Amino acid sequence: MVFLVVAYVLASLLGPPGGGAVRVRLPLQAELRDAPAGWLQALKPVQGEAQVRHDVVRLSERPLAPGAAVAMNGPPSAGAGPAFAGQGLPVAPITGFYAPGPGGPLPIIAQDGRTPAQVYARPFKSNGRPKVALVVGGLGLNARATRQAIETLRPEITLSFVVYAEGLQGWIDMARAHGHEVLLETPMEPVDYPDNDPGPYTLMAAGQPPETVKKLEWILSRATGYFGLTNYLGSRFLATDPAYNAFAAAVKGRGLAFVDDGSAARRGGGMPRATAERVIDDKVSGPAIDQQLLALEAGALQRGQALGAGFAYPVTLEKVAQWANEVETRGYQLAPASALTALR
Repeated sequence: MVFLVVAYVLASLLGPPGGGAVRVRLPLQAELRDAPAGWLQALKPVQGEAQVRHDVVRLSERPLAPGAAVAMNGPPSAGAGPAFAGQGLPVAPITGFYAPGPGGPLPIIAQDGRTPAQVYARPFKSNGRPKVALVVGGLGLNARATRQAIETLRPEITLSFVVYAEGLQGWIDMARAHGHEVLLETPMEPVDYPDNDPGPYTLMAAGQPPETVKKLEWILSRATGYFGLTNYLGSRFLATDPAYNAFAAAVKGRGLAFVDDGSAARRGGGMPRATAERVIDDKVSGPAIDQQLLALEAGALQRGQALGAGFAYPVTLEKVAQWANEVETRGYQLAPASALTALR
């Protein structure tokens, strides 16, 4: 799989959880003048000296200004839809909601009790109509698909990013500048592991709690500005009580939400939770996706709200863009995934 090749290449650059040289890409000091206080200091290697490269990458490790445009491999596909702008979310990190960790900044609950799940979520006010929400994932590895999702989908659509993606912070900043709230995809062990391998930082069902927490901290330190996590695979991990309990305790302790793709529907953990009731592109075809989106609306009509999940396939992005622009004319309210979370 392309994903696995990219994952291992990036992991070799970033270093293993237990040690090894870490390559840190930092812009020039002049480019960091607008970064929040403490941000540069928080970008520390796990151990050893950082290998600083003085080349300003297009998607840098510093937050972008609200509304900043990033040119990357050309424009989105023609006919993909209008670009949404001027509805940006606050630039991350927000003071009081992160602290330096062994591998980089980590989310924390603020002294006043507010959580990253609250401050990084997209604001939402219900109008009383049935709520429909959608998470589009797999973002960050393909620049064209990622830009298309960020720039052409309604800002109410929640976006989730692959933690192995290079320039991850820049993509998240760009997404938030366009109004999208963000999730990080957490690789978890599936039942067919190692034939289906989510990469070197996979949370393992048989892993001891300290190992799970250590890997999770690496994942969390990859970027900031996300309101929660979602699973990437994980059928075995999510079904294993000790493994899930260690994960849930760590996520709760950092004030984050957990949104799953349907694999953990019965799981709680004392944190804000939501579960997708359907994956809209299990069958990657336009008519099949249209049917799944209509089924999502039907679920919202029955229960008052419904959450779906999809992958950033070209046809998915096209269909979601069209659907999101029309769904409210049929009596629904398009909502971010965070608006459908509840403590459980």
